[in-house]
Amino acid sequence: MDFREYLDSCASLTCIISVERKPDGSYGDIRIVDGNKAYIDSIERNSDSNTDIAKEKKFVPNSLYTKYFPFDLNFEDFCYRAALKKEVLHTYVHPDRYDIWFNLFFLPLNSDDENIGYCAYTYTITVNADSGLMSDIPLETASNVLQACIKLYSGSDFQTSINDVTAHIRKLCNANRCCILLTDFNAGMCRLLSDDHIIEGPQGPITGIITPEFFDIVSTWPATIDGSDYLMIKNEQDMNVLKSRNRTWYESLKQYDTTTLVLFPLNYGGETKGYIWVTDFKIDDALKIRETLELTTYFISYAIANYQLLNRLEIMSTIDLLTGVKNRNAMNNRVNALVDGKESYPDDLRVVFADLNGLKQVNDNQGHIAGDLLLKNAALILQDTFIGQEIYRAGGDEFTVFACGLSEEEFGEKLTRLRSYADSPEGVSFAIGACSDNGRKDIRYAMANADERMYADKEEYYKRYPERRHK
Repeated sequence: MDFREYLDSCASLTCIISVERKPDGSYGDIRIVDGNKAYIDSIERNSDSNTDIAKEKKFVPNSLYTKYFPFDLNFEDFCYRAALKKEVLHTYVHPDRYDIWFNLFFLPLNSDDENIGYCAYTYTITVNADSGLMSDIPLETASNVLQACIKLYSGSDFQTSINDVTAHIRKLCNANRCCILLTDFNAGMCRLLSDDHIIEGPQGPITGIITPEFFDIVSTWPATIDGSDYLMIKNEQDMNVLKSRNRTWYESLKQYDTTTLVLFPLNYGGETKGYIWVTDFKIDDALKIRETLELTTYFISYAIANYQLLNRLEIMSTIDLLTGVKNRNAMNNRVNALVDGKESYPDDLRVVFADLNGLKQVNDNQGHIAGDLLLKNAALILQDTFIGQEIYRAGGDEFTVFACGLSEEEFGEKLTRLRSYADSPEGVSFAIGACSDNGRKDIRYAMANADERMYADKEEYYKRYPERRHK
């Protein structure tokens, strides 16, 4: 067929796509039949560098589309639906492989060959995201996204909100499962953030599958998505494509009896924060699922990034960055919460004050690097001695332990172990003061007594080693 007159009338970059119809209803070769001058210039790299997206420099009519840009299941799906199912399609995307946004239109065209379908593929390019184009979505999709956002920001806490959103998306997609996974590619780690499902798979709960080893599969996802903005598996044909590109993941999905899947990366600030995936949905809902997740993922990504930032700020405000134990601010907050009745008071609270002996001499004689190492070792000893208990660095060389759930005998054994370090002329040495609350439910009383006993112990230490007293 001759589409030249139509192409010449198009001002935007436009080409004609042909899609082969197979007897079983699936599609075969997808070819670029012809293009207007703007499109051919973009292929042959004679136009603006922002449109420099082609693999080959010379355009040859009726060539396979993969001659000019990478294989893309999502692009093929749009071509198939426009050319063979006669759907008018539009999307606004930012594939990872490019630093530009694409405003894409697929318009079905008539064909005089029942085995070949045609569509016009038109696109424009923007360097920066256009919020107007991003929000130009069907009313039903807009409603679905708005509901998800309301749930995302109306929960009592982040985990509750993200669980509500996960359940909401699963129901919208009429799917068996929706999951959100957090990733840290620098650390080589991933963890399940949220999961909502109807029926567990044959391998049991997904928590048994999302193990540290699962990152080996997750690490292959960027290459499998291959620069597109998402991956959708709708049928056996798509599954076979996945099999050829990622055999390990394919086998994993088959073991879990997964038949359909959509996977979206959660990107924020140039970093992949995680992934959301929906499995075993109805193929008829594929367009609604794509449209809903395409926009919802922006809000989920932002919420996750904000949550992680707040966590880092909380860690910085409550953790002593040198030793890794909690800091004085965290100790004061804990004491105030107990005194004000905001937290339940332990029945068997015991307090330990452990003051590091000789830190000033180490700093003066060996330097602050050696002094920092001494503090780190002191914290490690306390953590090893009081496993699972609350340990704070209360000051420069002062540590405090709030211990619960220990018998008098167990508590005494731990104090004996700490005191054994005081007899060492080198390394870590603590002056120790301890007090059991004994049912008073007065943490300030226990702390005052422990502090007084610690200073008495320190005086005894310097009587034995007068040369170590600061000058």
